[in-house]
Amino acid sequence: MAWSDFLLVAGWAFLAVAVLMVATTIWAKAVDRVSVVDVSWGVGFVLVASVAAVVGGATEADSRRWLMLAIVAVWGGRLAFHIARRSVGHGEDPRYTAMLGGTPSQVGIGPAIRRVFAIQGIAIWFVSLPVIASGSQPTQWWVVVWAGVLVWLLGMVFESVGDAQLAAYKSLPKEQKPPVMQTGLWRYTRHPNYFGDACVAWGLWLVGGLASGWVPALVTVLAPVAMTYFLVFATGARLLERTMMERPGYPEYAARTSMFLPLPPKRAG
Repeated sequence: MAWSDFLLVAGWAFLAVAVLMVATTIWAKAVDRVSVVDVSWGVGFVLVASVAAVVGGATEADSRRWLMLAIVAVWGGRLAFHIARRSVGHGEDPRYTAMLGGTPSQVGIGPAIRRVFAIQGIAIWFVSLPVIASGSQPTQWWVVVWAGVLVWLLGMVFESVGDAQLAAYKSLPKEQKPPVMQTGLWRYTRHPNYFGDACVAWGLWLVGGLASGWVPALVTVLAPVAMTYFLVFATGARLLERTMMERPGYPEYAARTSMFLPLPPKRAG
């Protein structure tokens, strides 16, 4: 493994993410919403992929870095745009209110920096390690690259289709809207968008980590593991479910529907 090249790209990527988080902190304070960090989440990965592609051009890395930039840009750009559009006209995300005890104007920006922005910035950089590897290491197995693209594509389908189905549900007139969204992909998993994100993370690891060889694969494998942990246990599904369980009909829906992995719904009784 070309450690010097890897550390070079990783250093520039860390600096870029730090600048992004500073800008996000200023933005959050101005609008009094910590949830703007969710927009920066997708932007951060695109930023790291851009750094890896450009700085990687000074190393012996091959054209795979441009493929990585393309798929990260499609995923991260769509995610950032979707979250930004969804949050227009809305207040703070209940997850962050519960986590911090209020908005930045109520609790100060310090807790948000320590508990959200710093952690999110480090998480972006850490989860991006396979992206960094794609910009600093030569490709060993192109067949693994294309397998990773397929896993990424599966994740994109679950994430984008799941978000579109949820948006269609929310747009229904109140008298026509069921208490809980439970059709389409939501019939098989309570969080198709989070499952899609996990598939994207593992796809990026295949493209950037495993395809670079066994050593880069081992160095970067904790990235998709961490991403999956965040999506399921930390800031994703489990945290969201604390509020969702209070909605009428949701506990019954949860009893028959898999929380994360898409599975056939359980039969009543």
